[in-house]
Amino acid sequence: MKKISLLGLVMACCLLGGCQVLEKKQQVGAAVELNGRYLYYSTLDSLTLGLSSEDSTRVAEQYIRQWAQDILLYDNATLRRNNEIEGMVDDYRTTLYVRAYEERLIDKRMPKKIADSTIVALYEQMPDRFRLDESIVRGILVVVPVDAPKMDKLHTWLTKQEMDALEKYVYQNASGYELFTDRWLTTSEMMARIPKERAELESLLKAKNQIEVKDSTKTYLLQITEKHMRGEAMPIDYARPEIEKMVLYARQAEFLRSERERLYNEAVETKKIQFYE
Repeated sequence: MKKISLLGLVMACCLLGGCQVLEKKQQVGAAVELNGRYLYYSTLDSLTLGLSSEDSTRVAEQYIRQWAQDILLYDNATLRRNNEIEGMVDDYRTTLYVRAYEERLIDKRMPKKIADSTIVALYEQMPDRFRLDESIVRGILVVVPVDAPKMDKLHTWLTKQEMDALEKYVYQNASGYELFTDRWLTTSEMMARIPKERAELESLLKAKNQIEVKDSTKTYLLQITEKHMRGEAMPIDYARPEIEKMVLYARQAEFLRSERERLYNEAVETKKIQFYE
């Protein structure tokens, strides 16, 4: 947008809005001044770049009005409730600085490693805390077309976990394969893989170690190598992340309490804090 046309717009906005451009030396590059704050031509030009003259005028006028209104509201707020607002700002600033400092202390100085003995002790002390809300399983899942060959052998290979024969068959025939004998999957996660409702799937998981489910195009074969049902105690490796979170939370609270006490005692000893009677 041309500066000459923008200048006309600025003057028009000021006259229409009742504002007044102060008669003093103009800030270099400034288009509008209000209460010691400046809005520059470069800002308005960047907003209106590539627009038609009519659209440029509309966008610039809206921006100027919004800019001026924000300043006037802010100035009124600071004049009328200065002490209260400044107090809130100071409190918030203090909170931000303290939080950032504490996070840095925790990151650099607080021990993060948790001994296995601590995990085991907490697991044994709170057996009711670590119970399963849904069943979990480890195993092997194979998905094949409904007309896949050698299904009887596939069942046997899964049961006996003959991995060489199984992986060769999977490579030739399967549309899906997942080996999760070293990690737990919940019922919810299994529902995303096997087309069964929760109650029916839970029942199948409880009753069998090998499950076969079919839909119109696929057969889903799940070989369970380990399982724990809903309501049972979690295996300790499954409970470990929750226990670690508990330990670190408690350790963090104690670490910060201790650090606060250290700083306070140091300030008292060095007479940074003065007590008056």
